[in-house]
Amino acid sequence: MSSMSTIPEQDVWDILREIPDPEIQTINLVDLGVIRKITIGERIVVEIMPTFVGCPALEMMQREIKAKLAPYGEVEVRVVYSESWTTERITEAGRAMLREAGIAPPARQKVSTLPMIQKIVIPGIHDTPGVAQECPFCHSQQTHLENLFGPTPCRAICYCDHCHQPFEQFKVVS
Repeated sequence: MSSMSTIPEQDVWDILREIPDPEIQTINLVDLGVIRKITIGERIVVEIMPTFVGCPALEMMQREIKAKLAPYGEVEVRVVYSESWTTERITEAGRAMLREAGIAPPARQKVSTLPMIQKIVIPGIHDTPGVAQECPFCHSQQTHLENLFGPTPCRAICYCDHCHQPFEQFKVVS
């Protein structure tokens, strides 16, 4: 017979906010928008949405969530594929964390999405007309794409023509 977990849901959200994204250590899983839902009952159920199908950090996130919440009861981590993660799920705090780390956050988009379909918008190539990619260092919009391929699949390398700094741009996923 299992007992009911009595930890308040807000405490679970706060604990999960302590877990950094395995690939971008400057942002946590909650502010990245990877945590979809928390249900507390006989066990703590955490639903997560991978940023990309086949995300190499998925197992690491699952292990970290289970380890952090284990003292509060049985934990189940469910990976949800029926709803696609988009960069719109990144919170304002998460966007600030990215900027502080020298990573330009993705532009905000008004997007209609279909389940299981992700469209990657590459800055400087497929971005929304009129949306400039702002330099996270000097805030200039005089930037350009240097390399489509950054250190992870979700980032590209850009260059600021104003302050002459290279920076990473988080690609828009909608």
